[in-house]
Amino acid sequence: MGYVEDLRKIVGTTPLILVGSVVIIIDEENRILLQKRMHHPVGRYGLPGGLMELGESTTETAQREVYEETGLKVRNLNLIDVFSGKENFIKAPNGDEFYVVVTAYWTKEFCGNLRINDTESMSLEFINVDDLPDNIAKSHKAIIHKYRTLLT
Repeated sequence: MGYVEDLRKIVGTTPLILVGSVVIIIDEENRILLQKRMHHPVGRYGLPGGLMELGESTTETAQREVYEETGLKVRNLNLIDVFSGKENFIKAPNGDEFYVVVTAYWTKEFCGNLRINDTESMSLEFINVDDLPDNIAKSHKAIIHKYRTLLT
């Protein structure tokens, strides 16, 4: 997050608008990959993804973040929707405030060896969409719900 860190040096904790991407990765058993996160708050589940760096497209952001967090390379990203608004306001434990515009994708095309980035994740596991944990980020629940409506 070099760009965001540099920007924070200038603006402090002032609310910002940041752009990010997440990916619903679906395995051969139609389970989705969830990440048990190290941050915001510790132990909450979420989808792999993160914030955009300068010069990236939303698909490039999704591909980079998924690879950094999981070791998987994703292809053929299908747009679910773009999520924004007051529901996507975050106040980090350090006081930083921001609104995130999240571009959400889904894919069944991935390769590589699943590995945990222990600076960002406690665990990674494919979970049946009907058995999602209670402790999942609210915004990611909305993304998963929207994805499920696309299937019907």
